[in-house]
Amino acid sequence: MSHPLDSFFAPASIALIGASRDQEKIPGRLLSMLRKNEYPGKLYPINPNYDEIDGLKCYKSVGEIGAPIDLAVIVIPARAVLPALEQCAAAGVKNAVIISSGFAEEGGDSAAMQDAIVALAKRTGMRISGPNAEGFMSEVQKVAATFSPTVDVKPGHVPLVATRRRVGIVAQTGGIGFAIKHRAKAIGVAISYVVSAGNESDLGAGEFLDYMVQDASTDVIMLFIEGIRDVDKFLSAAKRAAEMKKPVIVTKVGRSGAGERAAASHTASMAGWSAAYDAVFAKYGFIVSNDLDEAVTIAAVLASNPLPRGDRVAVLTVSGGAGIWGADTVSLQGLRVPELSAEAQGKIKQWMPSYGAAGNPIDVTAQGVTSGGLQKSIELFDTSDEVDATLVVLSLSSETRMPFKEAELKPVIAAQNKPVVFYSYTLPSDFARREFAKSGVVVLSGLTHVGVAMKRLTEYAKFRLAPDVAQTSGARDLSWHLTGKTLSEFDSKSLLRDAGIAVPDETLVANRDELDAAITAAGFPLVMKIQSADIPHKSEVGGISLNIATKGQAFTAHRDMLEAVQKQRPDANIQGVLVGPMAKKGVEIIVGTMTDETFGPMVMVGLGGITTELFRDVVYRPAPVSTDEAATMLQTLKAAPLLQGFRGAPKADVATLARLISEISVLAASHAHEIAEIEVNPVLVHPEGQGVTIVDALVVPKG
Repeated sequence: MSHPLDSFFAPASIALIGASRDQEKIPGRLLSMLRKNEYPGKLYPINPNYDEIDGLKCYKSVGEIGAPIDLAVIVIPARAVLPALEQCAAAGVKNAVIISSGFAEEGGDSAAMQDAIVALAKRTGMRISGPNAEGFMSEVQKVAATFSPTVDVKPGHVPLVATRRRVGIVAQTGGIGFAIKHRAKAIGVAISYVVSAGNESDLGAGEFLDYMVQDASTDVIMLFIEGIRDVDKFLSAAKRAAEMKKPVIVTKVGRSGAGERAAASHTASMAGWSAAYDAVFAKYGFIVSNDLDEAVTIAAVLASNPLPRGDRVAVLTVSGGAGIWGADTVSLQGLRVPELSAEAQGKIKQWMPSYGAAGNPIDVTAQGVTSGGLQKSIELFDTSDEVDATLVVLSLSSETRMPFKEAELKPVIAAQNKPVVFYSYTLPSDFARREFAKSGVVVLSGLTHVGVAMKRLTEYAKFRLAPDVAQTSGARDLSWHLTGKTLSEFDSKSLLRDAGIAVPDETLVANRDELDAAITAAGFPLVMKIQSADIPHKSEVGGISLNIATKGQAFTAHRDMLEAVQKQRPDANIQGVLVGPMAKKGVEIIVGTMTDETFGPMVMVGLGGITTELFRDVVYRPAPVSTDEAATMLQTLKAAPLLQGFRGAPKADVATLARLISEISVLAASHAHEIAEIEVNPVLVHPEGQGVTIVDALVVPKG
């Protein structure tokens, strides 16, 4: 199947607008890099000051070429870019990469020039990457349309290639994208594409991701992003990657967020600037890494290994201490290092001296290398039902000796039954890297990163994409509830009830004369709460009275509450006092939604009650979620054991809670244009089969 960006990444012809003979400058380097990397298509330098450059005819304008052009690479002063693009459009150029800087990143008139580029792309259909881009590299098609020194070709250099599978890299910061490629290639990871998105006037990270997902030569994708602009394309590509089970490793920068959210609910105020991104990454099974070397290690392990079937690791070494270190590292990541059966140990002991260790970690000792014990142990674990992956910890500093014969190791790696990961505790020699590469092995040199990578592989293997959820409650007209800036608890619960969500039977007492009937309806013990859209957090102003056991206590509490609130919040518009029965005990959970500027409605669940902001044990997902996805969210909470019968307590009604989370998420998604935030906190989750109680609720309409 063809893709709209095929002619971008694999152009049959390239026009270099602003080409130069000076290879010390960027315009000259662009032509040099294309030729050094043996670009197979036609090259057309364009510069009115030259007749030829490096043996190629030089043209005064793109219109003078008179032949089809798939790609124009533009590196001229910013103010000349738009006229050059107009000429490209007139000449039928399909795609353009604008290397030139000085656009939206500068603001003012420069930003207006970028707006004109956006308009041109929409008007003409030409696809434009940049401005302020570092270009791209298509390794398979030998297109080095970039000035990055990482694509330079040194005479006589033989590239190190250890993996059959290739990694594609999409970066919103060009220098980082090519830095990832540089580090990955240094350890033998094969690359398919590297692309720098620049200012994303037209083509954005989402569309580039879409290309990598469908591309048959790309097996693993690495993303380096600051923020997503083409949101719909990004989400569509993310979903497709999850459906195809093509791994995406993402690094998101800009997490520190210099600012605070102005929000009425805990749900939004606790979100932070990256909560929605993390929610989207989790939904689609992205592997998150915030360290460049760690991300490259994860990519290397993914590109050179199958996914594991479980979390049991055999740690195999030639040094006892190094083996224990390896076992500690994977154990700290939550992986298991099980003791091997007597039968397995018996086999291994035949291949090592008596002072070796066969339990796991397995130390075959240096002598076990020469006797073939290391190789035979790898072969044993590759077919054993006792372990799911093998970590080989050894020293590969030698420039002359190898612990394995290629003819023996290569078939085991090629069979790809289980992950076999190789870590060298000495700096691996170039000789060792290249010899191992012949068998399809990447030698890694950061043990902590190796442990993380093996854990991420295990997690990714278990990931399943949640099914889409129908947004049905949009058919209900809730607009009459949403006339104010913020709703009181009573009004919020009324909205939830009309949306089909179960809330307790309670009575709003607007004046003291109505209190007697409300007490009779509620029964004892009861709870009383002040109601005001101006007071979202009632406990902070003495607006809640619990466990009221008599009518006298109720009347006293009513009077005291109104006096306390009048003293602390004399400006608040008091709607009345809500009277209802005290809820049965249960686990306190918070369920809420907030609206993210990029991705829209998000649903959150976490440990609830007054400690919500203290522990911040919360999980976000894009709304809506199914009951199954809601249950998965609950399982990821640190407080999950509280719902499963912690210390002899009865199991909580997780099924009903999951259904509530789904219902609230559907409500938020269906009314995204009307509702900014929803929070029910706490939700008391009663023992299994006894349901849940929404104790308090807050709905914030969109302003």
